[in-house]
Amino acid sequence: MTLTRRRALALFAGAAAFPALQLVPRPAFAAAEDTTKLIADFAGGKEPQAGKIKLTAPDIAENGNTVPIAISVESAMTDGDMVASVMILADGNPRPEVATFHFTALSGTAAATTRMRLAKTQNVIALAKMADGSVYMDKKEVKVTIGGCGG
Repeated sequence: MTLTRRRALALFAGAAAFPALQLVPRPAFAAAEDTTKLIADFAGGKEPQAGKIKLTAPDIAENGNTVPIAISVESAMTDGDMVASVMILADGNPRPEVATFHFTALSGTAAATTRMRLAKTQNVIALAKMADGSVYMDKKEVKVTIGGCGG
């Protein structure tokens, strides 16, 4: 086999293109440690308790691009019983932190609704931090179907 100018150019072009193939975007998903770290940071070292916060999300989302969710926290929103903030996480998304809502006494109620994008079937987690430092958590698994098949 002789090395012709044409073969040399083809080898050079192939060698130059090889590193570019490594940059092909691939789906990235958060590690469980990322979500655990976000929960620990938000809770400030306290263990999240069940109760007070309610997360409403569909059991099956036929379109993962727009999944409606709602959160509400049982609170009088007075000095003795105040919700400081609520964080929503999706543990299977590339960036698990979806939203953080901050509340004041002028909010009246600690409730919010939004839509979020889910990359795959995963847990949606809602955390509520109270003014006294206590933290409450609710979690729900949302199944994301491909093509709206419902199964």
